[in-house]
Amino acid sequence: MSESSPSGGIRNPDLLGIYCNDHLMASTGGVELVSRMVGTHRGTPYEAPLERLLTELREERSALRAMMDVLGVPVRQYKQVATWVGEKVSRLKLNGRLLSRSPLSDVIEFEFIATAVLGKRAGFETLREVAEAEPRLDRALLDRLITQADQQHEWLSEARREIAAKVFGGRSEPASEAAGD
Repeated sequence: MSESSPSGGIRNPDLLGIYCNDHLMASTGGVELVSRMVGTHRGTPYEAPLERLLTELREERSALRAMMDVLGVPVRQYKQVATWVGEKVSRLKLNGRLLSRSPLSDVIEFEFIATAVLGKRAGFETLREVAEAEPRLDRALLDRLITQADQQHEWLSEARREIAAKVFGGRSEPASEAAGD
């Protein structure tokens, strides 16, 4: 197992390849899920922000693929196919209803994608660290993607709280207000 890349100061490039492919796999799953969410929330206040999120997720996936190309990391297609199939199978989850969509599905989907955005952000932070050893990676782009993930998470968290309050009851104000900050 190689510790450093001949083209830069990256240690364990084989592990970085696995890492990038795992994040690309998660990105594909996120695009699939948000695509479905856009359709589910047509005509609601969530439609436009979800469409914007979908556009950003697609751009982020393209940026990650471009970074992988720069690093010489091949895309593992079997992981992409497995994610696509997994997202389709996840639609069969038990949600308290057999033949119709449950309001619980909205809570779970917003909760899942909000959590996934945090994972994506962590991936961009890791690649930002890699950029310190690999000058071919665009540090400014990675900084922008980290900031974008913060903004996405903020909106998704607020939407998730609103939906949870509609389904279960309670107040849907931002967490900072609910905590008395």
